[in-house]
Amino acid sequence: MLNTKRTEQEIRLYGASQRQLTWRKFKKNRVALASGVVIVLLYIMAAFAEFVAPYDPYKRDIFRPSAPPMALHIFANGRFQSPFAYGQTKLVNEVTFANRYVIDKSRTYKFRLFLRGDPYKLWGFFESDLHLFGTEGDEKVYLFGTDKDGRDVMSRIMFGARLSLSIGLVGVTISFLLGIVLGSISGYFGGFVDIAIQRIIEVLTSIPTLPLWMALSASLPLRWSIIKVFFAISIILSLMRWPGMARVVRGKFLSLRNEDFVTSAQLDGVRKAGVMFRHMLPLFFSHIVASASLAIPGMILAETSLSFLGIGLRAPAISWGVLLQAAQNTETVVAAPWLFIPGLGVVVTVLAFNFLGDALRDAADPYK
Repeated sequence: MLNTKRTEQEIRLYGASQRQLTWRKFKKNRVALASGVVIVLLYIMAAFAEFVAPYDPYKRDIFRPSAPPMALHIFANGRFQSPFAYGQTKLVNEVTFANRYVIDKSRTYKFRLFLRGDPYKLWGFFESDLHLFGTEGDEKVYLFGTDKDGRDVMSRIMFGARLSLSIGLVGVTISFLLGIVLGSISGYFGGFVDIAIQRIIEVLTSIPTLPLWMALSASLPLRWSIIKVFFAISIILSLMRWPGMARVVRGKFLSLRNEDFVTSAQLDGVRKAGVMFRHMLPLFFSHIVASASLAIPGMILAETSLSFLGIGLRAPAISWGVLLQAAQNTETVVAAPWLFIPGLGVVVTVLAFNFLGDALRDAADPYK
């Protein structure tokens, strides 16, 4: 009986497709599965930021600038309660005019799901004022505090995820398309074409990255809209990332172009583009997917670094890098350390992509 079961398992194993084998190995990695869930939730939050964020990210509360985060509580007087927060009172120093906030336990604000709040247009088309969560009444609760202009940090982080996460996907898509196409041509045809593409790659990789980014970013017109700057930054990042993928693809094509199945396809009259992209490329497509998942956090970090230095996305655009610009000086570290919270979003995203990419890379070779 055991031998029969073992034989059936072996038949299913050796009869499974590459995709099935990859998924079977990948799903055994619980850390990678959890990372995948985190990434999906982050992109859902970014896509529906207007609905998920409790407040308008541009709306200012002039009465509560630089307010510290308000703690979320679920116990009161030893009893379990629905989530709530205590009120916050601002005190002004009569000598220095500095603001100080104290907790006021006489006021409590309960959180509720699906409340009406600040009006918005989802994706610029659908008007609504329904938010995922919020507090009853006119008093606003800032779980991550406010910036110096009184804007809700949590809402701005959620909106910032849209640009920061999107620029990773757009940048990797452009760079990998360039790398795959040029790497395939270089490895398949060889000769003068291969030499020309490799010399271009060597020139690009020899240029210092940061000065080139600074020069290209500084050349962007200040009058450009947020959308134009977004795509310009994505292209700038892509132009510096494609040589790595091109070299990997070239090496794979050099090792495969003399295989029997390639010769057979050529003798059958298959066009060169068909041989490259229909017969050769799918053999290591899982490796490309794994590489892409590891490249996306690099793009996110690059955008964050450029925006933090003031040469990437600029206000009024909201990205994690733009939000971290407010935390550049020592005064911020001492007076408003909660402005570093956007950096936590970067750390969580990068770690999740790295865990997912490592698992995909291992699963891409299911027989290992």
